[in-house]
Amino acid sequence: MRKASTATVALIVAIALYFTLTWGLEGLRALTSPNYGLDDVWRAQLVFDAARLFHLAPVGAIKLAAFIAAMKVAVAAICGVHIVDRFRSFVGGTANAQILEGALIIIIVFSFISVAPAVWSGNATIVREYAIHILLACLALALCIAERNVLAMPIAAPSADDEQAPHTASGSVLHP
Repeated sequence: MRKASTATVALIVAIALYFTLTWGLEGLRALTSPNYGLDDVWRAQLVFDAARLFHLAPVGAIKLAAFIAAMKVAVAAICGVHIVDRFRSFVGGTANAQILEGALIIIIVFSFISVAPAVWSGNATIVREYAIHILLACLALALCIAERNVLAMPIAAPSADDEQAPHTASGSVLHP
C-alpha cells in the first residue's frame, strides 16, 4: 500500500509540474506578446471562433485572448503551489489537493473547448496536444480523488477476539 501511495503522489506531482511548465510558458508567452498570443493562428483558433460566435469587436477578441492567457498563468501558478504544498507535506502535515482538483477541472474544460476548433480545422498537432492535456488532467484528477478516498478510509486494527476466532469462510458479504 505504501508503494502505491508513493507512486500516486509522484504521478500527481509530475503532472502538476507538467502543467506548471506548459501552461505557465504558454500563458507568459501570450501575455508578453504584443497581441496576447493572437499571432499564433492555430493556437488562437478558439479566440477567433469565440469572437465570431459572440460578435466581439477586435478589442473584445484581444481582451478574450488576454483573459485566456491570464487564466493559463493562474492555473500554472495553482499547480506550482500544489507542488510546494506536496513538498511541505513531506516535512509534516498533509497536502490539500482540492485546489489542484479545481485547476485540473479548468484544464479539462478548457482543453475540451479548445480541441473542437482544432478538429474542425484539421490540425492534428493541436488535437494531439489538447488530447494529452485532457488525458493527463483526468489521470491526475482520478489519482487525487482516489488518494483522498484512501486517506478517508478508517484503519481498523485487529482485536484479540479476531485472532482467536477460526478463519473460516462465512458466505458472501451480503449473507454471512
